[in-house]
Amino acid sequence: MKNQRRDFLKKASGSLALASIGAGITTSASAKSIELQSQIKTSANDKILIGLIGAGIIGHYDTDTALLVEGVELVAACDLYQGRIEYAKEKWGKDLFTTMDYRELLARPDIDAVLICTPDHWHQRIAIDAMKAGKHVYCEKPMVQRIEDGQAIIDTQKATGKVFQVGSQRASSVAILEAKKVLQSGAIGDLTFISAYCDRTDSNGAWNYSIPTDASPETVDFDTFLGYAPKIPFDAKRFFRWRNYKEYGTGAAGDLIVHLLTSVHTITDSHGPTKIFSAGDLKYWKDGRDAYDVINAIMTYPKNERHDSFQVTTRVNLCDGEGKGEFGMKFVGTDGVITIGWNDFTVKTLKRNPIPGYGGYDSFTSFSAKEKKDFEKWYKETYGTSKGGGYSQNEPTSFEAPKGYDDRLDHFIVFFNGIREGSPILEDASFGLRTAAPSLACNMSIAQEKPILWDPEGMKLI
Repeated sequence: MKNQRRDFLKKASGSLALASIGAGITTSASAKSIELQSQIKTSANDKILIGLIGAGIIGHYDTDTALLVEGVELVAACDLYQGRIEYAKEKWGKDLFTTMDYRELLARPDIDAVLICTPDHWHQRIAIDAMKAGKHVYCEKPMVQRIEDGQAIIDTQKATGKVFQVGSQRASSVAILEAKKVLQSGAIGDLTFISAYCDRTDSNGAWNYSIPTDASPETVDFDTFLGYAPKIPFDAKRFFRWRNYKEYGTGAAGDLIVHLLTSVHTITDSHGPTKIFSAGDLKYWKDGRDAYDVINAIMTYPKNERHDSFQVTTRVNLCDGEGKGEFGMKFVGTDGVITIGWNDFTVKTLKRNPIPGYGGYDSFTSFSAKEKKDFEKWYKETYGTSKGGGYSQNEPTSFEAPKGYDDRLDHFIVFFNGIREGSPILEDASFGLRTAAPSLACNMSIAQEKPILWDPEGMKLI
């Protein structure tokens, strides 16, 4: 580990660059700024026909990105709002097969894979139905709304042999994969804790999405939308702003903390925490929602064969008064820190003086005059004239993806490569449950006002 750390520091300060798991790197002359180049490439372009289930916001983001991968074609779309079905035809062609019943889409033999971009409470049922129908599945995060529903997806994936990938694209990010290499090099020493946060300020960031003027029981299949949730009369706010309600979504924990934990688990190779304690409140967006707009949590990651012990503190604030809308993580080690943005990060390291110092805020100042002289004599005889104590900081090194880089595209390439070649899927169903469960446990901890215990190996609540 020490040799790895020395090699990293040498390369980061010279003209060489890291050899990476997931990226190629080019280095500027000063070597203080390093450009990351993804090595995730499209495999043989056998045609893959896809169907979209849930043509809302993320459904369009995911589909548009998937169609950038060579050989991928959209042949069907499903949604419960008639206006989105109409727009799907306007956008992707009048011949596109559309339906308000996802089972009709799954019944088409020509569809190879589906993108599940529905409200959270529909993820498990559709994912299982899709794999049993012979379709590969790209399922948006969180993988499940209820922790106890996760094992059924894992079992179905194993039984069917279908490719299953959760849609938290941080698992394929060039910056995350490179930060993993830096951490494993030992450059920042032993990992002590991770601070991960996501703050938002505006109304859209708090999920108050636009509601179409034609929303009604005639244009929306509201009864199907409710699924296993309690039956209630038509409510357009609950349909179009479903993230605000616990019956259909998972709140800030399932939407955003799961992104943060995806990064944490990818970088550290961790299966997850064993204890989750969280506090939450509804401070600002008192608009009828019952999802918290502020969550703070601390999670305990014990030592195991993959990593030493560390802690994670995580925060989501949807009513941030600072107005920055920040997203990021700090991996703090004994000898440095990795500060991660979305597609970039900075590494800062330090070197402590091995010789102890004296003076300043130190008990030396309380010694008698005679003892001060005796101590200074002893110090000089023991350590010489060199000034001890303190530390020096090395020049930070920045890593960033090139302008226009999209980790979502890399994530889809990984998914389609898995279908075409059987290549590994990091964010499979087990990974998906191991990030969803501790995220959803934040909501449980707030409601129960106690820590939640989780077995990340057996993937079950304790």
